[in-house]
Amino acid sequence: MTVTDASRMTDAQRIVQDVVSDVDDACSRFRTDSELILKHAELAVGAPVSRMLALLVESALDAARWTDGDVDPTLGKDMDALGYDRDISQLKLELAGTAVTEFQSRGRKPGWQRIRLEGQTLVVPEDIRLDLGATAKAVAADKAAEKVATELGCGVLVSLGGDIATAGSGPDGGWQVLVQDLSKDPWQQVTLQAGHAMATSSTQKRRWTHAGRDVHHILDPRFGLPAEPVWRSVTVAAPSCLLANAFTTAGVVRGFGAVEWFQQRGIAGRFVDGQGRVVATGSWPRDHHQGTVSMAGGQHHG
Repeated sequence: MTVTDASRMTDAQRIVQDVVSDVDDACSRFRTDSELILKHAELAVGAPVSRMLALLVESALDAARWTDGDVDPTLGKDMDALGYDRDISQLKLELAGTAVTEFQSRGRKPGWQRIRLEGQTLVVPEDIRLDLGATAKAVAADKAAEKVATELGCGVLVSLGGDIATAGSGPDGGWQVLVQDLSKDPWQQVTLQAGHAMATSSTQKRRWTHAGRDVHHILDPRFGLPAEPVWRSVTVAAPSCLLANAFTTAGVVRGFGAVEWFQQRGIAGRFVDGQGRVVATGSWPRDHHQGTVSMAGGQHHG
């Protein structure tokens, strides 16, 4: 996190930590005391939930709608089946190898379409386990940045594991962001305008070995298995971190078809393929090598 007024850093840090803690309390699937886990049995018949959990579920369903189901918050059991049933730091990471892409012969009915949220009453069928991690992190970044700017009256950039949100006025020249997944990947420095957001999804980082196979954490909802790693990483700039995160995930899931899809919707995106080649879409700068360039995320609700 960084702020435009250094004297507000301590207060800003407290605000961000409080927001992240509230989100974690509401929806962590790795904690037995989170609201989502404690209420799991009740949700099959419908149960009242906190405003925070309702917001996180609503945001996840929005992401599913924007991406035609490429981002699906109902893959918790699939994640568990692949061994991702605890914090990623507790898994044996393998940063090299070929990811699992053994697809089933038939797809499945989209789980997100079976979730019901009316106000703060949530219904989740018994056979579904929610995994809100990706979109919840983006929401946390958006909420934290907005709260810092509102309460402290300064500009702020919050980065949570690849999810960047800004709020308030930016520094002179805009927020400078280095876009690079791993050190061997091509890099690019961009200027993110105040009030905009950016997210990156990677098939290179959250990887582990399960049943002797190398897997990553971005699943194709049709099959409940890791998406084919056509792209090393996908980065998107957008008006909110939730939007950016949704489309980066969908970009990985759609593979080659994502480029045309982004172009049609005017999405400012940056794709890096397995050979390190870069493809830019929408208003994303075409200078792929170095230097500072200005950019604002496009409007691209689905």
